[in-house]
Amino acid sequence: MIDVNNLRKGVTFELEDSLYKVIEYAHHKPGRGKATIRIKARNLRTGANLDMTFNSGDRVQDIRLDFHTVQYLYTDGDFYHFMDLDTYEQPALRAENLGDAVPFLKEGLEVKLTYYGTEPLDIDLPTTIDVEVTEALPSVRGDTATGVTKKVTTETGLEVDCPSFVEVGDVIRVDTRSGTYVTRV
Repeated sequence: MIDVNNLRKGVTFELEDSLYKVIEYAHHKPGRGKATIRIKARNLRTGANLDMTFNSGDRVQDIRLDFHTVQYLYTDGDFYHFMDLDTYEQPALRAENLGDAVPFLKEGLEVKLTYYGTEPLDIDLPTTIDVEVTEALPSVRGDTATGVTKKVTTETGLEVDCPSFVEVGDVIRVDTRSGTYVTRV
């Protein structure tokens, strides 16, 4: 059992026979009375996001997870297929289970796949990925008084705000936690 005060972003726990991963965490202490812990969690089996509130001192079931390094192969529309780099098995995950990670997946990307027993649940992306720009609006000359940005589309379909000097064919580094431009590679 784990105390709800120890729940943080990324922690996985079991509650009422469902597995949840914490997306957001907030500790609220009113002037009088017990503190409450509010979390936003994603059900790892169904992909549904839920808001939960716990009283300070409540406990949830901690679970043991295994992590395997896998490589993203392809998608067939419903499932995203990966290959375990140690055993060469090819587990598949639904798009609902991947959540916000889908726009960052490109062929050959190595990620950590989370297993509960033999059931693949979720992936952990690297902090940054390098993607090629496929569409970019032309920048306007003289439009440099402030930090001007423009929207570009990458090879994975991800839209990113970039500085005006980024053009089609450039490779950019994107932060997977926020989806923001980091640098041109």
